[in-house]
Amino acid sequence: MTDEAIVLEARGLEKRYSVSRGFLRGAATVRALDGVSFQLPAGRTLAVVGESGCGKSTLARAVTLIEPPSAGHLFYDGRDVAGHSRAELKELRRTVQMVFQNPYGSLNPRKTVNAILGEPLVINTKASRAERRERALAMMAKVGLRSDQIDRYPHMFSGGQRQRIAIARALMLNPRVVVADEPVSALDISIQAQVLNLMMDLQEELNLAYLFISHDLSVVRHIADAVMVMYLGRPVEHGPKDVVFARPRHPYTRILLAATPRVRAAERAERIVPKGELPSPLNPPPGCPFHKRCPAARENCAVDVPALRPVDERLVACHYAEEMA
Repeated sequence: MTDEAIVLEARGLEKRYSVSRGFLRGAATVRALDGVSFQLPAGRTLAVVGESGCGKSTLARAVTLIEPPSAGHLFYDGRDVAGHSRAELKELRRTVQMVFQNPYGSLNPRKTVNAILGEPLVINTKASRAERRERALAMMAKVGLRSDQIDRYPHMFSGGQRQRIAIARALMLNPRVVVADEPVSALDISIQAQVLNLMMDLQEELNLAYLFISHDLSVVRHIADAVMVMYLGRPVEHGPKDVVFARPRHPYTRILLAATPRVRAAERAERIVPKGELPSPLNPPPGCPFHKRCPAARENCAVDVPALRPVDERLVACHYAEEMA
């Protein structure tokens, strides 16, 4: 896919959960991820977008090794995660860190900034207290926080400042990959751009790879290099941002883009309303998972599962992708 150094690769990732449906109905299996594959080069951003329940956060947990995938393979710098010992997995986890959605809930209110930033070093290194404080001060400077704020508690900061602390914490172990799960959705609009610009500056300075989870396509347009659109645990369109945004080839991608607000009337797409509601992952429809809501569905869509295939510089899982204008 690219000549750049690939720091993270997923091949056919699956994540299944067994869910009880009651005494009489027994257990059911939810396919939270169903065959997700991608490559993420150093210094690039892959945005994963879709409605709630599409598998975005499950993918984030799998990539950060919080939960192992049920099937498929994860590679960090070409090393397969599968089969590694606990000590080796601990070392691999240092290469990928996470920034969570809610800066009000992801920081321990009982700890100072110094303790919050020093905690990854306590767990993963033998750095002394003085060294940890020195590295915390250096990282605070990188994310735009003052040195005199190091002994303050999270409640003394604004939402944007708290997310800067969370970003600083994620970078304390010098990771290669940062998974950002809706990192600006809890922030005021006026602060979102500041945090996104900070992330882009840090990416350029440190050559970071971002897996950026979001439902907001206006944010994705600002930060992403490539986009992967997911529906019911499956990628339905995956390609360069400019290609996908300029001419989406999957009906679901077209619906998401048409729902994105535009200031200029000339840039607004005609609104496309999907039929019905998002199906239950406990009982996904046969054939194409999107066919019951798709305004362009035909008879075979209810029977045949579309393969993810190359169409017009991207991958699309739609039988009629070539016909999408």
